[in-house]
Amino acid sequence: MITIQNVRKTFPIKGGEFVALGGVDLDIADNEFVTVVGPSGCGKTTVMNILAGLETPTSGQALVREKEITGPGPDRGVIFQQYALFPWLTVRKNVEFGLRTAGVGRDERRERAQHFIDLVGLHDFADALPRTLSGGMKQRCAIARAYAVNPSILLMDEPFGAVDALTRVRLQEQLLQTWSQEKRTVVFITHDVDEAVFLANRVVVMAARPGRIVEIVDVDLPYPRTEELRLSPAFTALRNRVWSAVYHQEPIA
Repeated sequence: MITIQNVRKTFPIKGGEFVALGGVDLDIADNEFVTVVGPSGCGKTTVMNILAGLETPTSGQALVREKEITGPGPDRGVIFQQYALFPWLTVRKNVEFGLRTAGVGRDERRERAQHFIDLVGLHDFADALPRTLSGGMKQRCAIARAYAVNPSILLMDEPFGAVDALTRVRLQEQLLQTWSQEKRTVVFITHDVDEAVFLANRVVVMAARPGRIVEIVDVDLPYPRTEELRLSPAFTALRNRVWSAVYHQEPIA
């Protein structure tokens, strides 16, 4: 589904350039859930922006189904840490927004929006405005809106970073429940090692200066992922392996 081939990204700075990505290679399969974890400045968000078509590589290629990414497209839904909901629109109208701009008829638009509103557990809040929702509910609305336009790929940049710890755990479980029913290829950026392991088929570990992949960890834990699994020795072993990879990498001189 996604191919990243020797992608390098630099930004000009006074007296030279900053190397955000120093040559990244990665293949992601159809319907795979991949998390990307690493310290601040390692290029996680730059990778996502390139996949979203918001940035272009300095060199190398990023492709979806063997077609080079040249800009944003309806095949890729993007969910940011800040919810990016229209405050003057209800939950239903926010979820319908992409469908309306795509020219989907009223009845189909309403039916598809309602399906995803129900799926993320917001049935009782379909006619509520964003200001009346909790942070977790707003993010569930954003997830429903992304799914509604039927993208092949969901790109999620620390989407649960602005909520409290308990809400974050519940959102992780809700996201996996939605993903299990409405499969998509997911690239999920996070700085939280536990979150990265809990969600993913594979965890991509990045290091900084320059941004690069240092390890890819297969998460051979069964779905559905449960609280019991989170407390298991197998989960702890994987978490410790990823933690070690993240926090014991030395920058390249």
